[in-house]
Amino acid sequence: MCEERKWKKDIHIQLADMKYLDSCIDILQNSDLGRAYFSNHEKATNMLTYAVEQKNVYVALDENEKCLGFIYYMTNGVFGSYPYLHIVAVKEEYRSYGIGRQLMKYFEDNASDSPSAKYFLTVDDFNPRAKKLYENLGYKSVGELTDFYKNGINCYLMMKRRG
Repeated sequence: MCEERKWKKDIHIQLADMKYLDSCIDILQNSDLGRAYFSNHEKATNMLTYAVEQKNVYVALDENEKCLGFIYYMTNGVFGSYPYLHIVAVKEEYRSYGIGRQLMKYFEDNASDSPSAKYFLTVDDFNPRAKKLYENLGYKSVGELTDFYKNGINCYLMMKRRG
C-alpha cells in the first residue's frame, strides 16, 4: 500500500447540488466500485440524481470549486436508526491525499448527534485498500454478506461506535 501524501490545498465539504452531478458520476464510474456496479451511465445517473435530491450527497471541493470526491450516506440507513455510508469516492488523480479520510470524518461528525452513535458501511472483497482505510479509522467487520449486491462479490459489513 502506498503511503498517504498530504494534500497541500484547502478543501471544503458541502451539500451537493445538481451542478456537481456529472463530476460525481465521472468519479464513481472511474472507481472499482463504479466499474463493478455502476458501469451503466443511466444507472449511475439515476442513483446519484435520487441521492442528491434526497440531500444525502456531500462533495469535497478545492478552492476553485472543483469536485475532488464525494460521499453518499443516509442518517437512518440501517434499521431506520443508524447512519449508513453508501459510497465514498475520490477522483483517481487525487487518491492517497487524505481526501477520503476527510470525507469519512465529515460523515462521522455530521451523520448523527447521538453520543452513542453506531456507524455502518459495507466494503467489497475486491477493495482491500478501502477495507484497510476503514479499519484504520476504527471500523470493525461485524459480518460477511455473500453475493450481497452482485453474485460472485462478497462484502463485509463494518461498524464503528462513537467514542
